[in-house]
Amino acid sequence: MKQQRKIIMKRALLLLTTIFFIFLLFSGRIVYIQVGKEVKGHDLEAMGESRWTTSQTLEGKRGTIFDRDGSTLAEEITSYTAYAVLDKEFEGHVEDVEKTAELLAPYIDMEEEKLVELLSRDRFQVELGPGSKFLTLSEKEEIEALELPGIYFRTEPLRYYPKQVFASHVLGYTSKDMSEAHIGLEAGLNEALSPKHGSLSYKRNARGIPLWKKDEIFTEPENGNDVYLTIDTNIQTVLEQAMTEVDKEYQPKKITAIVANAETGEILGMANRPSFNPNEYETITNYTNYAISDRIEPGSTMKMFTLAAAIEEGVYNGNETFQSGTYTIGNTTIGDHNNGVGWGTITYDEGLQRSSNVAFAKLALEKLTPERFYDYLKAFQFHEKTGIDLPHEATSTILDMKNINAAVTSYGQGSVFTPIQLVQAATAIANDGKMMKPYVIDKMYNPNTSEYQYVAEPEVAGSPISEETAKIVREKLEQVIIGEHGTGKSYYIEGLDVAGKTGTAQISNPNGRGYLSGRNQNIFSFLGMAPVDDPKIIVYVAVDRPQLPADETGSAPVSKIFNPVMKQSLSYMNLSLSEEEGGQIYEDSGMNIDHYVQRETQEVSTSLQEVGLKPIIIGNGNKIVAQFPEAGAPLVFGEKVFLLTNGERTMPNMTGWSLRDVKRLGDLLNVRVDHLGSGYVTDQNIEPGSIVQENDFITVELQEPEKLREEAENDEDENEEEKKETN
Repeated sequence: MKQQRKIIMKRALLLLTTIFFIFLLFSGRIVYIQVGKEVKGHDLEAMGESRWTTSQTLEGKRGTIFDRDGSTLAEEITSYTAYAVLDKEFEGHVEDVEKTAELLAPYIDMEEEKLVELLSRDRFQVELGPGSKFLTLSEKEEIEALELPGIYFRTEPLRYYPKQVFASHVLGYTSKDMSEAHIGLEAGLNEALSPKHGSLSYKRNARGIPLWKKDEIFTEPENGNDVYLTIDTNIQTVLEQAMTEVDKEYQPKKITAIVANAETGEILGMANRPSFNPNEYETITNYTNYAISDRIEPGSTMKMFTLAAAIEEGVYNGNETFQSGTYTIGNTTIGDHNNGVGWGTITYDEGLQRSSNVAFAKLALEKLTPERFYDYLKAFQFHEKTGIDLPHEATSTILDMKNINAAVTSYGQGSVFTPIQLVQAATAIANDGKMMKPYVIDKMYNPNTSEYQYVAEPEVAGSPISEETAKIVREKLEQVIIGEHGTGKSYYIEGLDVAGKTGTAQISNPNGRGYLSGRNQNIFSFLGMAPVDDPKIIVYVAVDRPQLPADETGSAPVSKIFNPVMKQSLSYMNLSLSEEEGGQIYEDSGMNIDHYVQRETQEVSTSLQEVGLKPIIIGNGNKIVAQFPEAGAPLVFGEKVFLLTNGERTMPNMTGWSLRDVKRLGDLLNVRVDHLGSGYVTDQNIEPGSIVQENDFITVELQEPEKLREEAENDEDENEEEKKETN
């Protein structure tokens, strides 16, 4: 009995000791957790915080890219993604799978059978494939009109390019969700355009209801910078249209063209073929901006710079004669472009007009010497990039300074340059000796600080020649177009004084040494400027291996781009044709707007109409209280002038307006403007005559003129059919 009691006591003591030890371990663990606030590497405070705290991302908006006048070229818009709810316990689920698939399939580019299989799955909800993503508002509304139970939409941001195939290589593109940026300014300015997303964190109770002002943490999102380009939509549109027509007619390997302001270096237009629609980037075949990344032998366009060097050095005598045809340099003989036949003994001025290779080889070797000629190549900065603010600019390759290399480089063979280098060099000739650095970014605006982050200023890249030399070169280059023996007669434009140089460049044989041979195996180009006395515009066009009819030369496709672009460019810069003393000149045809604030509404409206302007009166007041454009701004015939009166602010009828005009109205009224589509206004959310308050939201729908014409023609056809049926 006593022995049994001892055993019990020992067991009890052992049990007590075990319990005490376990208690110590447990207590120690509690202390450790309380001090360290961590379990298996997980922060307890964070776990508790996540249990009662909700965080959500507040997305900023990617910056918008505008042209020089504020017309949108690339923007972030709202898109819609369709999805289907299948759970039958959910009140609004898909009820009739077959009917839903039959009606919905055409709208989301999916086979009906596949959609039936998708809608028959045992899930709460399903996505409806790539065709259901990034839908426009009109596409969403068309699907909603089907009234299909169980089909819902969520909003998603989308990068959209309203002008489609328009300066595509300049703009570049992003993926639709803007997670990646590719080529052009979208890639080059990705950091500046990209937003910084914000966040919102707040406490909630067990039922998920937010606790009012309980430890709320708000980080405001920052939108990306808006970018304004030097591109002029009017000029770029003419350029795109002309290039598209030439591309269809002649089917060349490629085309590139640049339009520049001769006085500032601003790029007013730049395009390539093949091009692409950034909204359909999956179909891109050409990612290269040939204007800045393609290194080519410039052909005879190079002769204008050899000529400028010889005139600047005082060694050019246009009346001096030489023997054309062939010219032997060491062991090599070069020939003129007519198979080395030449035109006998001719003057250097005639050699320029006929584009004689022999003339310019002699200028480089005998008049300038290779050393001085290469000094001018450097002065025109052909040895380095221009530094244009576009990504992936290529570098030139200039042949070593040997006699034969200097000779062939003087007339555009051997050494290779980019089109943008040729345009920059041409600004020295157009701009009285001052060579202007090309640029395409005009300014960048930070919407978060309401300040401009960057504003471009014209930059002189160098002064390779004098003002007098530049003037003489332009006069001689004009003879290339109007002279008796000029090779540039195709570039004559009635009423315009054009100076320039044609080019026919050979193409290196990709399979070995030498050049491609045969008809249509050249790059045909023209580098020109106008008006001759004081050039405002420089246009460069190059067409690579066009399929020419037997009765046409390489100048035909090039001039079909150059001529309309040059003519329209000068027109859009407020220059118009007029006659004076029997000659054709250009005069400034613009006008400057007066100060109209506090003047009588009717008086101002009448005076504007008398000078060919279109007054847009907002409100029914008798006094003007604000205007756009502001006093002193330049205007052209037919432009709208917005006048805000002291009466009630009423919405005008904007049908047929451009987006640019809508945005001007928005600025004047201090209302936000959003738009769908591109082209001209066909519908507006605020009815004409309705009262407009500050900070209201204007939404307009736009359509291209071609679509409007098609719809009008369809309406006419329908009306005709109805008449026939009635009769």
